[in-house]
Amino acid sequence: MTEPIRVLRKSQFFHPDGFPIVVTRRDPQEPFGLHAHEFWEIVIITGGKGRHVTGVDSYELSAGDAFVIGGARPHDYQDLEELRLINILFDNDELPWDLGDLSEMPGYHTLFTLEPAFRQHHRFDSRLRLEPMDLAFAIEMIEKLEHELNERAAGFRVQSMTLMMQLITFLARCYERCRTPRNQGLLEVADAIAHIEINYADVITLDQLIEISNMSRRNFLRTFETAMGDSPIQYLIRLRIRKACERLRASEKSITEIAMDVGFSDSNYFSRKFRDIIGMSPREYKRMYREIPLPTAGEPETAEVSKAF
Repeated sequence: MTEPIRVLRKSQFFHPDGFPIVVTRRDPQEPFGLHAHEFWEIVIITGGKGRHVTGVDSYELSAGDAFVIGGARPHDYQDLEELRLINILFDNDELPWDLGDLSEMPGYHTLFTLEPAFRQHHRFDSRLRLEPMDLAFAIEMIEKLEHELNERAAGFRVQSMTLMMQLITFLARCYERCRTPRNQGLLEVADAIAHIEINYADVITLDQLIEISNMSRRNFLRTFETAMGDSPIQYLIRLRIRKACERLRASEKSITEIAMDVGFSDSNYFSRKFRDIIGMSPREYKRMYREIPLPTAGEPETAEVSKAF
């Protein structure tokens, strides 16, 4: 009878104050057994050797390897030869992934979505491998993050989140800079995703995305849908609707003007898609955010607005 996979709980590792980032060191990594998590991990190998086991496949590890483990994906480390690593644990739902232009970086999409999705197919060869100087810089950033988390001085939440996003951005840049025949295919798909994120308000065709990816139509569609959970065009529509929500909450423009601003040439089509995805019309959504009464002095704020995304 197969032994059930152990699931590591957030309550076992995260601080009682609920802050969604933790740094743990394994120096060296001890035998642990196949396990999954309620959280995600960025894993950076700092020394030694070993094998990363997913329950189906196993892959050799050495210093400089960096990869992301999704919460539900079982894994383990075996054949340990003084394997040393740093784990940055994080609650995927609590990080500001929409911050700035992070989503416009091909390396970000490759590191957090594409490589984990296609790890078995690529035999883990497409993972990020940090050069010694990059590894040293990443460790320095993690040490600063670790210090903030240990001290928990006033302002540590802002500083820790800033350092975490800086680390993610640095790793994404390393991925883009270190294109190899092993990871080129994934990065080209990520180039297409980044093209959508940057140019969402322009006319984007499937043929353009296929050309950017340098793949056949069939392979591109299969790869994109497997990784992103949507077809490229549906992904584009959802992105446009998300951008429209931001404008509806903040802009005085008309609904038709906002529809045009985010790439819809037909306001009726925009309204239909908006209702399909958000569950209400753009006008209802705008009214919901614009007509929330402010509490008077001394009264609790009871009005609540659900996030659309």
